[in-house]
Amino acid sequence: MDDVVTVGLDGSAESRAAARWAAEEAARRRLTLRLLHAWPMLAPEAVGTPSEVDQNYWAKLIVHDVHAEVADLYPDLPVAEDLVASDAEAALLDASTRSRLLVLGSRGFSHAACFFLGDTSMTIVAMAERPVALVRAGTRSSPVPPRGAGAVVVGISLHGNCDDLLEFAFEAAALHDAPLHAVHGRSLPVEAYVPWAAGPDARETITADIRQRLEQVLRPWRDKFSGVRVIDNVVLASPARAVVEAASAAELLVIGRRRQHRPLAPRLGNVAHAAAHHASCPVVIVPHD
Repeated sequence: MDDVVTVGLDGSAESRAAARWAAEEAARRRLTLRLLHAWPMLAPEAVGTPSEVDQNYWAKLIVHDVHAEVADLYPDLPVAEDLVASDAEAALLDASTRSRLLVLGSRGFSHAACFFLGDTSMTIVAMAERPVALVRAGTRSSPVPPRGAGAVVVGISLHGNCDDLLEFAFEAAALHDAPLHAVHGRSLPVEAYVPWAAGPDARETITADIRQRLEQVLRPWRDKFSGVRVIDNVVLASPARAVVEAASAAELLVIGRRRQHRPLAPRLGNVAHAAAHHASCPVVIVPHD
């Protein structure tokens, strides 16, 4: 794995926003920023080809324009340009195996799973080996972000190991100098809503039990990242709604997905899918066992 943050570029407003956000993350993490543009029709490079007959002119322009913009914002950030003669999905999946973080522009807020290059499906997010960030156009990015601009929110399921997810979330909170808001959503069973169901005391008991389990999961990470202020929250509502609402004013939302070890069609869970489409802040989806 290379010490890079890779961003996929296609010339859209979303991919340019993703590049600015990726540059900020690379600067925080002291990594190289890789600007990746993939197009199957890229021609072999010829030395001294005039721009008016260069078949790769527009592909180069997409990358060079973003490079210039990033250099103005982060003059000391190392940047690598990467033009790949391949379809976007294959190139991005390959890049994910060699990057600390893969960043894509996201249109979001739609029922169609449309992200980088418009028609590239969320297969990239569901299959990537490393964390993938989805960034919308209009996302704030500046060389000196305001201190305490917002929390980093992490959704925790409490089912199975999620160390990779928590490591990324705590590290992100430390790098962003932001509090970490750990959220667990739990839908109550149907019988809880009937008139003869248990009252508020039972709900308080359920909440207290979940909060105790949440604290057990968080404790070793609190100790490791002692400088990060952690706010834990148990919401008796659907997990998807809980994390999306918690992230409404957040700087970053971090969600996990289980790695798939069987040859099945890749898919995202309900929570990751809802976050990718409806969260208003950048979303990082972290694969974990």
